[in-house]
Amino acid sequence: MRDHLSPRGRARRDCIAAVVVASFVGGWCKEAHAGAQLEEPLADSIRSVLSASIAERAPPRVAFETIEQRLVHLRWLGQMSERLKRRTADHLTRVEFLETLWYESSRAGLEPALMLGLVQVESGFRKYAISIVGARGYTQVMPFWSRLIGDGNVSRLFHMQTNLRFGCVILRHYLDLERGNLFLALGRYNGSRGRPEYPAAVFAARKAWE
Repeated sequence: MRDHLSPRGRARRDCIAAVVVASFVGGWCKEAHAGAQLEEPLADSIRSVLSASIAERAPPRVAFETIEQRLVHLRWLGQMSERLKRRTADHLTRVEFLETLWYESSRAGLEPALMLGLVQVESGFRKYAISIVGARGYTQVMPFWSRLIGDGNVSRLFHMQTNLRFGCVILRHYLDLERGNLFLALGRYNGSRGRPEYPAAVFAARKAWE
């Protein structure tokens, strides 16, 4: 059968097939990829550690030891907010997102630029993104993680800090499993371990946020 859609129409159709968005705004979706972490058995000790990491209810704020450190962070916040403006128009929403992402990534021992790249590739910065396999939110967390290490309330994966925390904790877990090999850890995160496409996309996106 002949495809009568224009190139733009085909791109939009393919994009919608890749990522279903519960709260669709604007129609921009070319960078979104479906997340598909695979459910694997967890040792009780690992599950306990991950559950504790998720459950800690610390606010997304860090006390800086020096004024210089605080100024460096504020400069980063201003620069990242400006770059994020075309994706998230509201200033307060951008700042809240960036401060939370910075806090959660730093807490997990991950680079904020890496997590910004991951969010860009996974969801296109959409809070309510849902992939065709059911992964949810900014970092496209699969629902089974809520049962394994969370409170079982899948709807909480649309809460900003909860989603970013899950994403950071899961990637940190995979990075530890892969003994620091970020290429393989990102592959695990996407359910495509060993394939280059997803890690390459995240690495490319990370450069724009460094």
